[in-house]
Amino acid sequence: MSNYPHETQRTPRATSSNQNNASIVQYVAERIAQSVGQVIIGKRNEIRLTLLGLLCKGHILIEDIPGTGKTTMAKALARSMGCEFSRMQFTPDMLPSDITGVSIFNKKTDAFEFHPGPLMAQVVLADEINRATPKTQSALLEAMEERQITVEGRTYPMADPFMILATQNPIEYEGTFPLPEAQLDRFLIRIQLGYPAPAEELTVLSAQQYEHPINQMQQVVTLQELLAAQQAVKEIYVAEEVKRYIVDLVNATRTHPDVYLGASPRGSLALFRTSQARAAMAGRDYVIPDDVKALVEVTLAHRVIVSTTARIKDISSRTIVNDVMTTTPVPGASLR
Repeated sequence: MSNYPHETQRTPRATSSNQNNASIVQYVAERIAQSVGQVIIGKRNEIRLTLLGLLCKGHILIEDIPGTGKTTMAKALARSMGCEFSRMQFTPDMLPSDITGVSIFNKKTDAFEFHPGPLMAQVVLADEINRATPKTQSALLEAMEERQITVEGRTYPMADPFMILATQNPIEYEGTFPLPEAQLDRFLIRIQLGYPAPAEELTVLSAQQYEHPINQMQQVVTLQELLAAQQAVKEIYVAEEVKRYIVDLVNATRTHPDVYLGASPRGSLALFRTSQARAAMAGRDYVIPDDVKALVEVTLAHRVIVSTTARIKDISSRTIVNDVMTTTPVPGASLR
């Protein structure tokens, strides 16, 4: 157990302004979580992880079998925020222009007009992303990192907020193309929804007997509140010892004997930012090591490439990341 100060032992750097930032984030997160939780039954932790991605302006990879509520999660999130929602069903014959949009010549105006594709929305569901060819998958790279797309030499900014929720089936590999490492690295978090418990599944049956509850969903936060919460996350205090702990964890993935390629510096930033968001969602204006530990697997495992020898031994990236977490010293004793 960490010796890091608990909530009652406030760090001297914490200020009333930081506490106000935490309150803003907590309010927005609780409102959206409660709204989405009425549709996605029994998945509170997964909903909160998705909200971490939203608050950090990141993108989410949902890796699970069909029928577990991945599409519903994206729709419910968009409706709770009053954001424009778009769904892209990826197929092997899809072209990059089917995603980004095309410029079409207008005879009346004697000029080319840009017709935006489904990517130009605020909450975008990229369904079965691994069914598209690598060329089409790469059309998302610029949008995910630079929050813009370039079509025929012209650059178009993405909406704000902008979030991609991509799904893929980890079981069925026929007719699929593995996501390149560069694209996996651009997903802030990877989550799994999993099957509901029997009691939760009974609740789902009753709730959808006459009409899907998503049809009754209303906007629960304003765009201004959401943008303010996203900005407030950046103000949450992170001690130097905790920053060093994050770097030590990421560096440990690079030197682990079962790893071919460890997490990139983007992984460090992902763990850093999501830890800030988690602290704020808990009502704290500073990050503790437990925030970091809770997010190591979901932020780093998909960035780690397991060596061939380790794969033969059935060692997964999740196993490696958990091993790294248990062997890396937790800061705290020197902070007493």
